[in-house]
Amino acid sequence: MTLIARTTDDPLAAVPAVRDVLRQLDPDQPIYRIRSMNDVVAAWIVDDNTLAASLGVLAAIALSLACVGLYGVVSCGVAQRTHEIGIRIALGAELAHILRLVLGRCLVLSLLGIFGGLALSAFATRALGSLLYEVSPTDPATFIGVTVILLILALVAGYVPARRATKVDPMVALRCE
Repeated sequence: MTLIARTTDDPLAAVPAVRDVLRQLDPDQPIYRIRSMNDVVAAWIVDDNTLAASLGVLAAIALSLACVGLYGVVSCGVAQRTHEIGIRIALGAELAHILRLVLGRCLVLSLLGIFGGLALSAFATRALGSLLYEVSPTDPATFIGVTVILLILALVAGYVPARRATKVDPMVALRCE
């Protein structure tokens, strides 16, 4: 059982009077965990802040893993297409065209992942809605902001393999055949 007493003075100064009243009502009733409402609210806030910090750390780890995974996929695709890229360069393709080719593939993969994630998050926000403060579960600014951040990180992750693809020596790529 929980008892909440409202006072005009210091809440902890009223504890002896509240104990006396409770003992008169039921002397066998145990009285413990006496705290002010400020302490109770502070404990709730700490719990929520800990949860928010934990979710933030997990989100950062997930974002890092997504970037590393995208880098690996695009890098592997560039390595598999070294011969093709070498032929394109030998036939006179501009380096900007090769860069666009690789970054375009990276962008397509990223957009597929982002749209899939947006669809899944539309369902997940209902479950997480109780954890949000002053933000609706379907806040468009949040969804747009996250999408832009993911696109920027995807292009950064794809730039290194794309830059490496522009440096393919056509003679080395053709010699492998």
